[in-house]
Amino acid sequence: MEKILEIFRNNIRQYAMLIALVVIMVLFQILTDGLLLLPQNVANLILQNSYVLILAIGMTFCIISSGNVDLSVGSLCALLGAISGTFIISMKMNTISAIILVILISVVIGIWQGFWIAYVRIPAFIVTLAGMLIFRGLTNTILEGGITLAPFPDDFQFISSGFIPDIFSNLVTGKNFTTLLTGIAISIIYILLEIRKRKSRKSYGFEVSPSALFIAQIVIVVSAINLFSYSLSSYKGIPVILVLIGALILIYSFIASKTIPGRHIYAMGGNEKAAKLSGVKTNKMLFLTYINMAVLSAVAGICFASRLNSASPQAGLNFELDAIAACFIGVRLHQAELELL
Repeated sequence: MEKILEIFRNNIRQYAMLIALVVIMVLFQILTDGLLLLPQNVANLILQNSYVLILAIGMTFCIISSGNVDLSVGSLCALLGAISGTFIISMKMNTISAIILVILISVVIGIWQGFWIAYVRIPAFIVTLAGMLIFRGLTNTILEGGITLAPFPDDFQFISSGFIPDIFSNLVTGKNFTTLLTGIAISIIYILLEIRKRKSRKSYGFEVSPSALFIAQIVIVVSAINLFSYSLSSYKGIPVILVLIGALILIYSFIASKTIPGRHIYAMGGNEKAAKLSGVKTNKMLFLTYINMAVLSAVAGICFASRLNSASPQAGLNFELDAIAACFIGVRLHQAELELL
C-alpha cells in the first residue's frame, strides 16, 4: 500500500489529467440530472465526435515526427465533404466510387503539402496555414458561394448513423446481445495482452507495478469496457463509426509500435539529425506523414458530412484545434497509464 501511495505522489502530474477527466464526467452527470451517461446520449457522443478521434490519429503522427501540427485539417474536411456532396448529390455518382475518388484527391493534396514541408523545408505551420485558407476558399467555390448540398442517400448516411445488427436478437430481449459479447471478448483480449506485456517487462528486467495495483488496473479497465458495452447494448448496439475508429486505432497502433516506419517516425521525433545519420530517410517519412494526415482528413470529412447529411461551407471550423487538444490530452492519459504499469 505504501508503495502504491508513493507511486501516486511521485507522478501526480501525470494523473492530474485523468483525475480532471473523471471529475468533469461526474460534474456533468450531476448537472444534467443523469442525462450525460444515458445509453442514447453515449451513442450520440460517439457519433458526434468521431471526426475528432480520426483526425487525432493522424495529428499524433505529425506531432511525433516533427513536433509540428497540420492547421489545414478542418478546411480540408470541409473541402472533401463538399467534393463528396458534388459527386454523390449533384452528379448522382455511386457512393463507393465517390468515396474512392475523394480518398484519391486527398492523396494528391497530401502530396502537395508534404512536398513543400518535407523536401522544400518550408515550416509546416506556414504550409498548412496557407492550406487552411486555400481549402476554405475552394470549398466556397465548389459550393457556389456558400450553398449547402443535401440530402445524401441512405447508404452514405449509414456511415455515421448506422449500427451493427444484433445477430443474437432471438436469444435475449431488451439488450443487444452482440454488443455484450463484444465487450466480453475485448475484455478477455485486454487481460491477456496486459499479462503478456507484464511478463515481457519482467523478462527484460524492467520494473513493474505492484501486483495489487496491476490487478486494480485490470479490474477498473475491464469494468469500464463492460459498462460501456452494456450502455450501448441498451440503445441500438455498436455504431458503425465506432467499428471504423476501432479499426483505425488498431492499425495505427500496430504501425507505430511494430513496424519499421513507425520506429523511424519516433526516431525522427527524438532527434531528426541523429535519425538521418542512422539511415532513416527523414524527408520521405515526413512526406508520408502529411499524406497520411490528408487521407485521414478525407475520412473525417466524409464521416462528418454523413453525420450532417449535407455538405456545408461551415463544416470543419476549428477541427484542427479539437484534434490537437485530443492528442495532448491522450498523451497525458497515456503517461499516467505507463506509470501505473
